Amino acid sequence: MLFSRLRIPHLIGMILAGMLVGENGFNLLERDESFELFGQVGIYYIMFLAGLEMDLAGLKQNKLQSAVFGAMTSLVPFVLGFAAGFWWLGFSVPSALLLACIFASHTLVSYPIVGRYGLSRHKSVTVSVAATMIALLFALLVLAGLSGTLQGTSDLLFWGLFLLKIAAFAALLFIVFPRVIPWFFRTYSDRVMQYIFVIGMVFLAAATAELAGLEGILGAFLAGLVFNRFVPRSTPLMNRIEFVGNAIFIPYFLIGVGMLVNLGPLMTNTEAQLIVLVMVVVGTLSKYVAAHVSRRLFGMSRASGLMMFGLTEAHAAGALAMAMVGTSLLLPSGQPLMNSAVLDGVVAMILISCIISSITTDQAARQLKLEEETVVLDEKRPMNDDEKFLVLVNDTEKIPNLMQTAIMMRNPSLNRGLIALNVVNDEDSTGLMQRQSRECLHMAEQIGAAADVKVQTQSRLAVNFVNGVVHAFRENDASEIIFGMHRRRHAGDSFLGDFATGLIKNMRRQIIMVQYLIPANTYRRIVVSVPERAQFEPGFTRWVERLARLTLEIGCRIEFHADEETAELIRAYLSHYHPLIRDEYQPLSEEKTIADYAAYVAQDHLFVLVAARHGTISYEKGMAKMSYLMQKHFSQRSFMIIFPDQQGVAVDVPTFSEPHGRELASGTRISRWLSRWVRKMG
Repeated sequence: MLFSRLRIPHLIGMILAGMLVGENGFNLLERDESFELFGQVGIYYIMFLAGLEMDLAGLKQNKLQSAVFGAMTSLVPFVLGFAAGFWWLGFSVPSALLLACIFASHTLVSYPIVGRYGLSRHKSVTVSVAATMIALLFALLVLAGLSGTLQGTSDLLFWGLFLLKIAAFAALLFIVFPRVIPWFFRTYSDRVMQYIFVIGMVFLAAATAELAGLEGILGAFLAGLVFNRFVPRSTPLMNRIEFVGNAIFIPYFLIGVGMLVNLGPLMTNTEAQLIVLVMVVVGTLSKYVAAHVSRRLFGMSRASGLMMFGLTEAHAAGALAMAMVGTSLLLPSGQPLMNSAVLDGVVAMILISCIISSITTDQAARQLKLEEETVVLDEKRPMNDDEKFLVLVNDTEKIPNLMQTAIMMRNPSLNRGLIALNVVNDEDSTGLMQRQSRECLHMAEQIGAAADVKVQTQSRLAVNFVNGVVHAFRENDASEIIFGMHRRRHAGDSFLGDFATGLIKNMRRQIIMVQYLIPANTYRRIVVSVPERAQFEPGFTRWVERLARLTLEIGCRIEFHADEETAELIRAYLSHYHPLIRDEYQPLSEEKTIADYAAYVAQDHLFVLVAARHGTISYEKGMAKMSYLMQKHFSQRSFMIIFPDQQGVAVDVPTFSEPHGRELASGTRISRWLSRWVRKMG
């Protein structure tokens, strides 16, 4: 709290607090096994969150930049560190190589600052996190070779076993984990159990990495990458993971780092003072040069370069682990590879580098956030800022999926809550329905609170369910409604049911009906069937935007089956507003039926049918059979049916600049297509 008032990153306050309360300060706390254990968990948490929040689509797009920056931020500090140790400090070649490894690696100590500003998916952050793993892996490989040489075990058998262990570790993470994770999430829905499972898998990955001769932080980061698409950002599970880490384990790690710092020997030991000076100057300068040159090569802004430097400047867990290895290794002369003066210098460098990293990252994050807000203000986006989701919560089994869908579809920048509505039959005299209503609304409120989303709950008495929902929708000025498919009580029930049919007839706003057979975060692909002339409907951009947000949150692919003209507009819209989305397009033909989609859509796919109300411009005669065909082919599959918004007039999608450089004057094209269609219809 004190450092926040001084506008200094709170991470520095925790490190300095560790210095004050530790054995080298006022000796109020001993750095016992609890600090070692929870501190280790803390650094695992930082690396896990970095992988969990990383933008994988952005990583694929910027893999070349990540590789270049990773090489730069590894080799430049390595070369300068070796030169400084060998020629300036007079170290032996092995000791200078160890010092170079410490300089080459770095730790994402300041990453929590990035998460607090909501910049975890910024390009500079993605590139920096990927470069961190490259630098750490490079340093660990050199250290393994150095350790094997000094111990006399560095031969062909040593490297063969080392590569075999790494291959087994990679197989566990990238073959076994991706199969176990979705199975667990589909089988167990208890939130506490899911959290324990996630943390247990992270620890397993970290322990396996250490068994393979790597660092546990590398395993924790890779576990985050594997979990990335299974834990969407807006879910209660993500909220719990971030809260526990930021409130308990990460502060333990930072305070524990501060408790290691002992400034006493540095006051009297001139050798240690020289070592600290060289380490801080060379380490900071080399990381800055690597970040500055890389950002110039990539054509990135100064704030992005500052962010890259801030994230790669701190030396903590990796440097400390390498220093401890150095104290246990012996040179041929019998002297330790790293003496106590160098160890004190490493600890002091950790303190100073963490302070520089935290201040720099905080300043860069503020600048990048201002740049982002400026871009958002300048964009004339056809977004409907009337967005207000109404979620119908009458079935406790469906509430989690319905609320999760609404949370993932909402625009977080508008910071608007959800409306959870429960309708009770006014003729109920037993009070049972009222009690069930309170349970449903309480569950919806809990899910929203766990995801840090405000939920306004409402219970309404009505003789006619359709009228009750329609009146509540209008009174709350909602923009769209989400509800689950009804349960067919007997063979005579229609697929949509009387309630859904009544809503479609009485409401002009967007209606979203869902049936999930597996959790939303385990879908691999969303398949969307788009009718012809869908682009002429007033709610065209609304449903495209909602599906785009859902896709990005889940982290899956989305595949549109649409005619050429509609697909071109969808592609242009997504490439302009959601350039990182993984979208695919298939031609729409008259021969393609719902039965064909049923054969094409897998069990872990979500089928989305964009329907149309009778009398609207995209309505086709075949849609009259939609209810029968969906009941026949999709009763045991996951699907979503969207009836687009019909309020207002069709919104012209603005001019988009496509990646190929073409300009799509969609307003003109829509007019031309509309004229062509009118002529065709006579």
